[in-house]
Amino acid sequence: MDRSDNYDSNKFIDLARKAADERSLNIGRPLTYHVTTFGCQMNARDSEKLRGILEEIGYQPSDIEDADLVVYNTCSVRENANLKVYGRLGVLNGYKKKNPRMKIALCGCMMQEETVVEKLRESYRFVDLVFGTHNIYKFAEYIYEILCEDGLHVHIEKDSPVIYEELPKKRTYAFKSGINIMFGCNNFCSYCIVPYVRGREKSRDPHDIIREIEELAADGVVEVMLLGQNVNSYGRGLEGEPTFAQLLRDVNEISGIERIRFMTSHPKDLSDELIDAMAECDKVCDHLHLPLQSGSSRLLADMNRHYDKESYLGLVEKIRSRIPDITLTTDIIVGYPGETEEDFLDTMDVVRRVEYDSAFTFLYSKRTGTPAATRDDQIEEAVAKERFNRLLALVQELGHKRSERFTGRTMDVLVEEINRQDESLVTGRLTNNSVVHFPGDESDIGHIVSVKLSQCMGFYYLGERV
Repeated sequence: MDRSDNYDSNKFIDLARKAADERSLNIGRPLTYHVTTFGCQMNARDSEKLRGILEEIGYQPSDIEDADLVVYNTCSVRENANLKVYGRLGVLNGYKKKNPRMKIALCGCMMQEETVVEKLRESYRFVDLVFGTHNIYKFAEYIYEILCEDGLHVHIEKDSPVIYEELPKKRTYAFKSGINIMFGCNNFCSYCIVPYVRGREKSRDPHDIIREIEELAADGVVEVMLLGQNVNSYGRGLEGEPTFAQLLRDVNEISGIERIRFMTSHPKDLSDELIDAMAECDKVCDHLHLPLQSGSSRLLADMNRHYDKESYLGLVEKIRSRIPDITLTTDIIVGYPGETEEDFLDTMDVVRRVEYDSAFTFLYSKRTGTPAATRDDQIEEAVAKERFNRLLALVQELGHKRSERFTGRTMDVLVEEINRQDESLVTGRLTNNSVVHFPGDESDIGHIVSVKLSQCMGFYYLGERV
């Protein structure tokens, strides 16, 4: 069982439901909520838990300006993410002045930063609830608290040994779902705040993961994404030291599951065993996100990444020799402290040699509390932006070239939604995660359809049903 303490979330769901019922009787309608998610897939999965708990309590979804409870599930990977939340809070304050019954809750990674909580206490007293990443399972208790007592309630825990996944969940999609397989990070890359806000690595028992996926498959889920800050290090510290490769093979055997995705992979922990599992498991999607961050061995050492340029290129060669048609994507930071033109050209060289299908490129962002933020050799903004633009142009050129290789092929598409620009089309994804638009209707959603990719439009395709 995931739960490693005796906490009873159902007891607090019942208490909160009674309090919500009383409030609903007073206002003559059900209470409403709105959850906004910032950041990664793990945050998105956490928001499904938040929505599930709220609907168990009796809340109904609504537009943000009319909601009785607004929840911001925050991210702190970059400084801009924090600034975006502060800006949104100003708007929420305006809504709350018009609707004094509105409650505002903030959770997620940003709340684990002490300076953020101090700022909220001092300047955002209209917020009702603040809690962090380690105690989301107590959300119903906190809802009961703010329904019974006004004022700012803060619940931040530095870490927790508890893995508590047995919570109600309101999935975004009926046919696909994220699955948390581990939490936290032990890598301490010099630029990254994640280990400080998510805590140390903790892996879930594989039997609990398999049981959850079997239940999802029985409920109509055909695609799962296995989630962790570094899934490649899954299993360390568990009895028997199960590996991520073994877990992939076990998930591959689950009836009803058609596609398996995972993220994120750290290059230093990507083993031959895992590459073999990816090549041999027919349900594992032919897409790997393998963050590079920099092509400079000197900077990679400073970043504490534990690989260099040549070992990364060797890993890519090994992956492509086993899975020739795999789609590779990556993350790259431009303007890391001390980056020289030579360092940047090393990054450009790796991009040319790997030919990524796409890349998420970022200007370096200082994160208070990380070693890189204290460096006195920060790169001038104009220099960093000029390099960023050169990198972006190269990534787009190579990505478009890579995408063209699928034009004319017939491939399977998992349909996700009606196209947002043209209601005569549906939108879905290939196993390599590329987006495809083709004629269809609502009955296609959640189904895998064979589609001929008739035209490549850069980073998406137009297709025809076969």
